[in-house]
Amino acid sequence: MRFKALTAVLAPPLCWGCGTSARPGEPLCARCRAGLRWQRPRTVRAGGLEAFAPVAYDGAARELVRALKYRGARALADTMAAQIAANAPAELLAGAPALVPVPLHPARARRRGFNQAALIAAAVGARTGLNVDDCLERRGRGTAQVGRGRAARLAGAGGDVRVRVGARAPPRALVVDDVVTTGATIAACAAALRAAGCREVAALSYARTLAR
Repeated sequence: MRFKALTAVLAPPLCWGCGTSARPGEPLCARCRAGLRWQRPRTVRAGGLEAFAPVAYDGAARELVRALKYRGARALADTMAAQIAANAPAELLAGAPALVPVPLHPARARRRGFNQAALIAAAVGARTGLNVDDCLERRGRGTAQVGRGRAARLAGAGGDVRVRVGARAPPRALVVDDVVTTGATIAACAAALRAAGCREVAALSYARTLAR
């Protein structure tokens, strides 16, 4: 305990949003936390699905997503999950739907070392008691969605998504991702799940771009 206190004094934690000092255990400083744009606890339509995200994808929220995805800040998945679980509409979580993480292309998974959507799904499951069913995989061309224009995103989700060989789609599913932009990725996941027999599909993410 003394070591942790000494470390906090000598090397205080930094805010992932702006780089200034933050309180121990807090990923954002007070100013960046206050700047988060919270969304109403209701679903919106994205990719043809009912989808929910607690915050808008801008400012400090965007930096948290980038830190998890590109800087290996895996502990942020629990922060995101806490905000998802605390704000998600009750009806979205009712009926014990399975949490299905959006899959990464195998090449990208090898480079990154983890799937951020799977980390978030596991953390949401731990907080809500919902089961995680990592039943999807992505094959084919693995073009990244980041930096692609809207038309390119809608044209494909960076590789074909399908239910893994030998796996079964759950009857009810919540597709989980870090951020929803055009909705193309969650739509591809929903199509694969429905083709394998899933009856109801909705989506959860930490952040979403507005006007989607």
